[in-house]
Amino acid sequence: MLMRTDPFRELDRLAQQLVGATGTWSRPTAMPMDAFREGDQYVILFDLPGVSAEAIDIDVERNMLTVKAERRPTAKAEDVQMELSERPLGVFSRQLVLADTLDTEHIQADYDAGVLTLRIPVAERAKPRKISITSSGDRKQISG
Repeated sequence: MLMRTDPFRELDRLAQQLVGATGTWSRPTAMPMDAFREGDQYVILFDLPGVSAEAIDIDVERNMLTVKAERRPTAKAEDVQMELSERPLGVFSRQLVLADTLDTEHIQADYDAGVLTLRIPVAERAKPRKISITSSGDRKQISG
């Protein structure tokens, strides 16, 4: 039901580990996520520690879901000298292609303790249903 759109994500992660690079203000960094089906909906969890809810933007256009978030530096005073900076700053983004069987009109979003939770219901037309069989009592031969 969900497809990744970034085939080079693992290569980027490896390069970041080798070089020690983190996300920059100009280059978006992918955010870790989990996705699973729970009954008649899909649940997607995005890790965004240290990001305020106001800095998160969620868009759906057709079947493309885009989540963007921005983490700014906490030290704002001019007389502050940063001694160590390991937490990635800047823009984080993730795009997912949603299947046509999902109801993008009724996506719910919740943000708590640094985790963004999206709940995407399965569309009514995609849910399994029984098809009744009628019989007229006459036997008919089916030819192929």
